[in-house]
Amino acid sequence: MDTNTATVEQERTAPQERVNTIDYKMVTFSLAGKDYGVDIMNVKEIAKAGRFTFVPNAAPYLRGVYNLRGDIIPVVDLRVFFHLPAEKKSDEALENMLILRLGEHVFGVVVDNIDKVVGIQSSSIQPPHPIFGDINIKYIHGVVENQNRLYIILDVVRIFAQKEEEKPRILSETPSGSYYAPVTGPISVPLTDSVIEARDEGGGTDLDFIKQTLFALKRFAATPLNEAWVNRRFEEWKKIQKSSDLQLKNIEDADQYLETFYSPYSGNFWGEDFIQAILQTLPDTASRTIQVWNPGCGKGFETFSFACVLRKRYRDAQIKIWANDSDLLAISQAPNMVFQLDDVPEYFREFLVKGRNGYTFNSTIKDSILFEYHDILNSNPFPELDIILARDIVSFLPPVDQNRIISDFSEKLKGKGLVILGKNEQIVEEGWTSLGKDPVSAYTRKE
Repeated sequence: MDTNTATVEQERTAPQERVNTIDYKMVTFSLAGKDYGVDIMNVKEIAKAGRFTFVPNAAPYLRGVYNLRGDIIPVVDLRVFFHLPAEKKSDEALENMLILRLGEHVFGVVVDNIDKVVGIQSSSIQPPHPIFGDINIKYIHGVVENQNRLYIILDVVRIFAQKEEEKPRILSETPSGSYYAPVTGPISVPLTDSVIEARDEGGGTDLDFIKQTLFALKRFAATPLNEAWVNRRFEEWKKIQKSSDLQLKNIEDADQYLETFYSPYSGNFWGEDFIQAILQTLPDTASRTIQVWNPGCGKGFETFSFACVLRKRYRDAQIKIWANDSDLLAISQAPNMVFQLDDVPEYFREFLVKGRNGYTFNSTIKDSILFEYHDILNSNPFPELDIILARDIVSFLPPVDQNRIISDFSEKLKGKGLVILGKNEQIVEEGWTSLGKDPVSAYTRKE
């Protein structure tokens, strides 16, 4: 091929290569029938929430404040902020909400519907145009067409920014800080370097974007704790997709991606194979009391399973399990769960008693468990523990909190105490020794 022919060939293929380069991802949603998007770098998570706490004398677009796992955040209704029509709902109804992180501040924004994550090429974003008259043009980062849909990309940094020379008024006061708003301007939040860098940052690999999307949609934080699985799953994902479009576009995609992450029998009674693997991991002990912490216990299937295993393994010991979860409905139902006999594996049936509506666990098992509502991110006031059972919990915490919780585990364990994590989680920090074998990931502190 001569030089001219090669040049023509490059020019002909270059546009296609640019189209396939995804260097910008946005979470898309709708307001008054139109499609919008925000940079995924500004999205902390998505949620359904309601019953916001009313704030007197606040701006009309402030729905109230919301308790996000212990942090009190202001909630802004974008429809009201932009003077768009909004469906009136009862006080009990749940709203679709994006949780945005801008610097050190966190906001909730209410929208009509949350759609999916869309990956595009940043160069395809066009500047805003006055045709979008229902929203102030200064709040629009740009517009882009994707799969025959036109998305208006909002500049949330500017929406929540406050010029220094403007005199703000209080939007809300919360324990995490003061939030301001000018009478006719945007909501106040300091525009930090980290926000600007996150907004302007370009590039990134397919794996990087997948990590970002998993955290935005499912709160799954890719860190050294789960790095081996993340890399292995990415190679599997490329084979599954069999195309260049590897990105996760919605919660369903994220759920599918995470299918192989979860430990065996998550949300169910343990099977015989996993019980035997746990028994091989449990240490011999002469202690007369076995104290256990089970954060993220859900509806209690795992807790009841472990209580029965411990009862059989340490027959002469007093078993005490603190079982916690931040799902109030699940944790309130756990102590009174009723089962059909066929739904309970044979291994556990000696601990069952028959009642009017089915079978429940006997007092020996029930009295050994204290189910309590508790968020692992809050203070964990437990005594010295023999075992911490925390499968598939730590990976769904922000990276800084993962490190803090692992340190907390270390402080709360007795000298030869055991931490049991999820199948695809591992403690990589110094000072820990791995004891378990697949599918049990167990660690004890080095002496």
